[in-house]
Amino acid sequence: MKKTTIGFALTGSFCTFERVLAQMEELVRRGYDVLPVLSFNAAGMDTRFMTADHLKNRLISITGHQPIETLVDAEPIGPKKMCDVYVIAPASGNSLAKLANGQFDTPALLGAKSHLRNALPLVLAVSTNDGLGAAAQNIGRLLSWRNVYFVPFGQDDPVRKPRSLVADFAQLPRTVAAALTGVQLQPMLCMRTEGEKEQENRNPVTNLQQR
Repeated sequence: MKKTTIGFALTGSFCTFERVLAQMEELVRRGYDVLPVLSFNAAGMDTRFMTADHLKNRLISITGHQPIETLVDAEPIGPKKMCDVYVIAPASGNSLAKLANGQFDTPALLGAKSHLRNALPLVLAVSTNDGLGAAAQNIGRLLSWRNVYFVPFGQDDPVRKPRSLVADFAQLPRTVAAALTGVQLQPMLCMRTEGEKEQENRNPVTNLQQR
């Protein structure tokens, strides 16, 4: 039996990469074939969270596939029907803006556009400090698109970053499974995201006082 193939694109919300990679490992463990795709920033920038080479090596180790890093390699994703579902996780504010406004100038976004031509599901895992600011209009537009599904998301740090929204990445496998049946996983809005829970575990007294 042919495995269900997930196109899995990472864009430049670098601080979430470890959490995202953990869910990619879980998807592989559940029997999915995962095809990694990188935006230009994700593929080329070294940050305090992870070097670009380390990320690429991790992706190869997890999925067994070389990541797609160019527009030329991303374009055939739709015509060749390479994926059953396409995930962008993390979906940065910049990538959400481009996607919502029809600008597909990175491998991650061109892969999404190419995939959507087949009327197959696209799953977005939001991660942006401006989710309740300038990015809100783009999230709203994408919520109305056919075949687009969201990993449940919420405010990760309401006190210090009140406009920030981050997906609960732990719900990514369930969101993918639901999207493959044409269903949006509910509830879509989280009271507390995985990142906020981690922050509270690190400093429970401070966070209790802030609440």
